[in-house]
Amino acid sequence: MLARNVKFLKAVALYSFTAFGGPQGHMGMMMKTFVQKRKDVTEEELLELNSFAQILPGPSSTQTVMLIAMKLGGIPLATITLMLWVFPAALIMGAFSFLLYYFDIKDVQTNLFLYIQPMSVGFVFYAAARMMGPSIKYFATWAIMMGSMAATIVIKSPWVFPALLLVSGTVSNFSNKRIPDPQVRPKKINWMNLWAFFLIFIAAGIASSFVPHAWQHRRAVNLFENFYRFGSIVFGGGQALLPMMLYQFVNRPLRLGHAPILTSEQLLTGFGMVQAVPGPVFSICSFVGGMAMSQYGTMWQIIGCIVTTTAVFLPSTLLLFFFYPIYENLKHHVIIFRALEGINAAIVGIIWASGIVLFQAMPFEWMDVVVVIITFCLLYYSKIPAPLIVLGWLLLGWTLNP
Repeated sequence: MLARNVKFLKAVALYSFTAFGGPQGHMGMMMKTFVQKRKDVTEEELLELNSFAQILPGPSSTQTVMLIAMKLGGIPLATITLMLWVFPAALIMGAFSFLLYYFDIKDVQTNLFLYIQPMSVGFVFYAAARMMGPSIKYFATWAIMMGSMAATIVIKSPWVFPALLLVSGTVSNFSNKRIPDPQVRPKKINWMNLWAFFLIFIAAGIASSFVPHAWQHRRAVNLFENFYRFGSIVFGGGQALLPMMLYQFVNRPLRLGHAPILTSEQLLTGFGMVQAVPGPVFSICSFVGGMAMSQYGTMWQIIGCIVTTTAVFLPSTLLLFFFYPIYENLKHHVIIFRALEGINAAIVGIIWASGIVLFQAMPFEWMDVVVVIITFCLLYYSKIPAPLIVLGWLLLGWTLNP
């Protein structure tokens, strides 16, 4: 399996160092790398995999690239892909926890990432434009796309995503013209993944409650429980992690009369840093784990980075391995098959809206508009590899560093 997919793993490794812009920007990068260049999946399959990932808790772009690997080489290849995808971002954010602990972060700022945010918006618009072809074919799908785009822009809540998917899947079922292909052989379901998810959840809660208070490093156990719980219930991507961590590590200790584990300034600084780092936004957990354990020395700070990163990605991985075979079996039923058409149209609308929201969040500069347009055109009309486009904007920002 590994010998057959060495080139795929090399592509994942390169992708992990160049995928900026969060889950929406990652979709454009996946479209360019795994659909157009390598042809590991089709545009329709990528959209379908991303739609399924939206239903589960956890990092959607991580789950999507793992699903691509599962289609090529099953769970073993998906596990290796996960590690390749997460490691660079987790390493960078863990290193930032040391940097922030020992130095003033303002002393190391540069303009290296000056054009990364508008470049990411270009990637988002490219992904949406490419996905319109296979997904937006009828008046109903146009209406679902436009409605989802408007709702995402107006309603500022992560719960809007599952709500839109539910409504869109229901609406597209009013048509009885489309039927699925004949039933294929059912996929085998491994119940051990679901049992492991619940057993670890329960064991982490018990260990966190009963670990001896006299042990000065008990915080490492508590961190595993905290982040495993976060990874089990968070919807809406890495942005939805921020309020959870703010409550758990800043507000809750103050309410109980204890010193906060992190200050709000440290947490927001880490959240700002992760926007300029390639890879999953969930890699902020490596930074938080390092900062939380920094007072116990270098070795425990490293352990904090590893524990939190492992804990936050583990539950969504176990759920993905359990539910995807079920989904593969169910999608051949008429109701699910028709629902996918509406869900895919909603995803396209959400991606268009994400690009608009990201652009509105930036201070308006005409140069940013130019960067967005150039990035979109290079992706859509040229065969320049996406990593070279990222490198070009990084170098341009670096040359303008005062």
